Amino acid sequence: MDIVLEAKHIDKYFRKPVDFHVLKAISFQIKKGEFVSIMGKSGCGKSTLLYILSTMDTDYEGQLYLNGQLVPKQNQEHLAYLRNKHIGFVFQFHYLLSEFTVLENVMLPAKKLGEFTLPQIELNALEKLKMLNIEHLANKKASQVSGGEKQRVAIARALINNPTLILGDEPTGNLDSHNAQNVFNIFKTLCTEQGLSLLIVTHDEDFAKKTDRIIEMEDGIIRS
Repeated sequence: MDIVLEAKHIDKYFRKPVDFHVLKAISFQIKKGEFVSIMGKSGCGKSTLLYILSTMDTDYEGQLYLNGQLVPKQNQEHLAYLRNKHIGFVFQFHYLLSEFTVLENVMLPAKKLGEFTLPQIELNALEKLKMLNIEHLANKKASQVSGGEKQRVAIARALINNPTLILGDEPTGNLDSHNAQNVFNIFKTLCTEQGLSLLIVTHDEDFAKKTDRIIEMEDGIIRS
């Protein structure tokens, strides 16, 4: 099975106000089509780890591999390209631009990547909206759609560049149980039908239990 993401002996220190060893020898793999959740108490290092895995934070010891390639720490421009092309992000807060339409929001990462023409990007964005059953919202302003719909738009935006990996930080944290279940179902379908890999930080035990595997974190280490 293909390994999409691999962390090898990741150590992370916060240097101020005093030295603090926040992540300790973190090693794990995420396979193609695997749906994995990360759980642990607040302050255990989940978000810090996610920040490193997303290539946003390069101040760590150890190695990070994305699709079998070592992620460089120096070249910020190359990191931005890797991130935009291979990783989709879904957060607790959708971070949609409220004055833009739903379609425009979904198109943004593809415009930034710049590998396709605008008509191609628009067509792709409409396909993603259709896949999530929200194509009828395409021309609505992001401010005019409901919370559950906003999170679907955020997922469509995360999918626009056809990434191999989706990283989520509490993506159901702001949703009621009905919408949280909808988001889970979407993620599960992406795994089974498209072979997408997902790594989701969550406090929601019900959500985590339904994923393929739970990575339990405690005090900067992986417990299981």
